[in-house]
Amino acid sequence: MVQEDKTGPSLFQPVDDSVRDRARALIDGAPWAALGTLDPDGAPELSRVLMARDTDGVPVLLLSQLAPHFAALAADPRCALMVGIEGRGDPLAHARLMLSGRATRCTTPDPARRAAFLERHPKSALYIDFPDFAFWRVDITRATLNGGFGRAHILSPPDLLPDGAEGDVTSPAP
Repeated sequence: MVQEDKTGPSLFQPVDDSVRDRARALIDGAPWAALGTLDPDGAPELSRVLMARDTDGVPVLLLSQLAPHFAALAADPRCALMVGIEGRGDPLAHARLMLSGRATRCTTPDPARRAAFLERHPKSALYIDFPDFAFWRVDITRATLNGGFGRAHILSPPDLLPDGAEGDVTSPAP
């Protein structure tokens, strides 16, 4: 079923609970995310990062000050994340989720955030407490799920929160 809008037919499919579940599964199950930032000169950059959910369900990253994306986000918080789960065959046939938003550095220590990140990425225990690392929340403004050929959906930020989460996906980080 193709949705209609004021400019004609849309190529995006409707969003239902199965689409929301698939997008959430990608956030929760992807082993890493591609982070897109703008360097201080405005050039786009991509990095591979670990992502988990903050205590309220919002995506959170653990980044080192030594990485170029740390300085890029400090200068311009606009960013994008792409998550997907690899599989066999044509990679374009596999689901992937593109998230756009604004990253905010978390300046207040939060033991629950740290524990949630370690639960998702236990090997990060090797460096999570290094002084050059900090958490960044990504407050999502736009999300697109490409579920494979002919299965594209535009989701709202609340569509991405886990069931029962009461987080504000657009609130600044503490």
